[in-house]
Amino acid sequence: MDILRFITAGSVDDGKSTLIGRLLYDTKQIYIDQLEAIESSGRVNEDGEVDLSLLTDGLKAEREQGITIDVAYKYFNTPRRKFIIADAPGHIQYTRNMVTGASNSNLAIILVDARHGVQEQTRRHSIISSLLGIPHLVICINKMDLVGFDENVYNQIVDDYRKFSKKLTSKDITFIPVSALKGDNIVDRSNSMPWYSGPSLLEHLEQVPVSRDFNLDDSRFPVQYVIRPHTHEHHDYRGYAGKVISGIYRKGDKVVVLPSGQTSTIKSVELGGKELEEAFAPQSVVLQLEDDVDISRGDVIVKQEEELDVTKEFEALVCWMNTKPLKPGAKLLLRHNSTETRAVIREIQYKVDVNSLDRIEDVDQVQLNDICRVQVRVATPLLVDPYLKNRSNGGFILIDETSFTTVGAGMVATVSHESELNYMI
Repeated sequence: MDILRFITAGSVDDGKSTLIGRLLYDTKQIYIDQLEAIESSGRVNEDGEVDLSLLTDGLKAEREQGITIDVAYKYFNTPRRKFIIADAPGHIQYTRNMVTGASNSNLAIILVDARHGVQEQTRRHSIISSLLGIPHLVICINKMDLVGFDENVYNQIVDDYRKFSKKLTSKDITFIPVSALKGDNIVDRSNSMPWYSGPSLLEHLEQVPVSRDFNLDDSRFPVQYVIRPHTHEHHDYRGYAGKVISGIYRKGDKVVVLPSGQTSTIKSVELGGKELEEAFAPQSVVLQLEDDVDISRGDVIVKQEEELDVTKEFEALVCWMNTKPLKPGAKLLLRHNSTETRAVIREIQYKVDVNSLDRIEDVDQVQLNDICRVQVRVATPLLVDPYLKNRSNGGFILIDETSFTTVGAGMVATVSHESELNYMI
């Protein structure tokens, strides 16, 4: 079975944690001890049922305040598919947490309270999902029970969101009216909304085509580890272990190793000690080459036919995650796939207004949770792709050199290829 990774987002108190709890509860994915724990908490809803939001709000502060602070991950599966859920917080000050959860998601569920309609955080999280290149959006119009399951309320919210969504890069947008508290249209279709003829939320999640989300055109194989057993049986064995983050690799393919530019041919593709005819994203495999090539962790094996080059300079969108402001000239560590290198922020070009996607010019520093476009210079030549073209090879994180904490998440926007690569930061 394939895996669908999705995130829930939206305004505060829109019912994100309750929706996930209901999804787990109605698909019978909750262990008995988990159910006993939330039953013993004493937290119940107005109808006397246990508060299912406690299944994801695990922090003490979250339970006390009734809000989500950190990203909570839950796992479940049905006969059709496996799922990894990221429950993201709705507060503005936790935008960085939402970015973290969305970075690896195939789909985003944006919740809208039927009583309030499209709010600022609805637009904010939709825009962030779009900036992060999430291909599928599901707009769950929640708390339909509190508006009498009124079709007109649903239609008005759909119209409002469609007008706003013209700015988004995500084009696969599905609308589903639900009541997470009552379970309407979560797992089973609701009898309370006969005017809605679409699928329930779970039915839609099982049907979303995720295999097409992987980039199978651009070959990218970052080497994570070089395998040299040094045994009598495998005296000359040299394999390169890593994950095919995009593209397809086959025995006999002509390849080039970047940044060195050395060329060779794939001798074999192995998985679990057995040879494969081909390997494709997102498989983790071992490649053997015909020639003895100097390859180490961080090098990237690509096909010769693509005629790629490495760069030391590119522009990127960065979500700043540190309380200390980001300023031009900041020196940081940059981690891209299996490569870590020193980097400098040469220029802050503008900040992005995440409520309207407008640019804010003449910015001299960036604060916590801000999203900005910057010019980055790195010490080690990198093979990067624009994020919207290849998410797996277009994302990176920024790390503070002294504390080694993650302070930023970046998405490559444009790449500047240069012939001179000897510039050191």
